Amino acid sequence: MIWYNNTLPDVAAANAWSANTLVETLDIRIEAIDENSLTGSMPVDNRTHQPYGILHGGASVALAETLGSVGAALTVDASRYRVVGLDINANHVRPTREGRVTAVATPHHLGRTTQVWGIEQRNEAGKLTCISRITMAIIDSRPDA
Repeated sequence: MIWYNNTLPDVAAANAWSANTLVETLDIRIEAIDENSLTGSMPVDNRTHQPYGILHGGASVALAETLGSVGAALTVDASRYRVVGLDINANHVRPTREGRVTAVATPHHLGRTTQVWGIEQRNEAGKLTCISRITMAIIDSRPDA
């Protein structure tokens, strides 16, 4: 198990972090957390469309960054560390016009100072729509550091 203290995180607690943020505005939700990954979803609607009526690439990246960030945060001691995005990229491989996209984030590297997460996003038919990778920096959260 990859999570801090080998304890499966609570989905409701992970979603509570989103209050009054972009994540809440876009209705991004953590749906499930298992031993080695987390799953989240986001609607494809007027909030997330680009002018051609398809899912905006930036919205897909927001979903990926959310899952990678939450995943990384759940692997460290929150009393000592914070995690922040260092780099993210995305390949948009299939347009989506409606419904909800679901993404699964899994770690490729869980290091002492950095983490790398891969995120695969799929439409309601299960077809791959976006592949992302995010690098997270692990920083000291103590004010005297």
